[in-house]
Amino acid sequence: MSLYALFWLWLAGLLAGFVDSIAGGGGIISLPALLAAGMPPHLALGTNKLQGTFGSMTAAFTYSRKGLVSLPEIPAGVIFTALGALAGTVTVQVLSPDSLRHIILILLAGVFLYTLFSPDLGRLDRRPSMAAPVFFGCAGLVLGFYDGFFGPGTGAFWTIALVAVLGLNLKKATAHTKIFNFTSNIVALGAFFAGHQVVISAGLLMGAGQMLGAFAGSRLVIHKGTGFVRVFFLVVVAATIIKMAHATYAAQ
Repeated sequence: MSLYALFWLWLAGLLAGFVDSIAGGGGIISLPALLAAGMPPHLALGTNKLQGTFGSMTAAFTYSRKGLVSLPEIPAGVIFTALGALAGTVTVQVLSPDSLRHIILILLAGVFLYTLFSPDLGRLDRRPSMAAPVFFGCAGLVLGFYDGFFGPGTGAFWTIALVAVLGLNLKKATAHTKIFNFTSNIVALGAFFAGHQVVISAGLLMGAGQMLGAFAGSRLVIHKGTGFVRVFFLVVVAATIIKMAHATYAAQ
């Protein structure tokens, strides 16, 4: 690749890390950048997991240091997310994820509308509507599988689930989401490495940008209220819907 192309990959990683650390959805920036660089889809998916791991790790570490991650049930969520991600990554290497696009668009639209018309959602902590171990068992397997298999919108699904079911405010939910994003990223990355589906040089370059962007984004969330996170979340989910809808229906 030319220096020009490498610079744009680094910049894409920077922007993706910033966006992803606040509201998820960084894949709508990083994955198209890798595809635009000429990578085949499976290589792009594997390389995207490598660079995304750096961003989710940085954001998770930053949030944890500031005391925003404290649930004792976190280990259960990590274990079930890892199992789901492993199953999803193995599956995607033998099947096409295209069949999921229409379903995911509908689900993302539901998340967007639910958040938009619930102005107090995530403003304050609420009483959970489900026992945490049950929630993490179900959500970890389902969302871990989805992130390993396809990916776009995973952060949004985790955030809204943590807010709606466990009653976390948006700032805490965003922080916990990064823990589970990192888990599914690292597990999926291992499976992609085993399948020789990772371009290490491009992944590391974008990963450097991811770390810088994730640090800046997570610090911004820590110093801003839940209102800022809500607006950013809605913008990112809307952009993800538009991007996925264009990719889905333009190909038909």
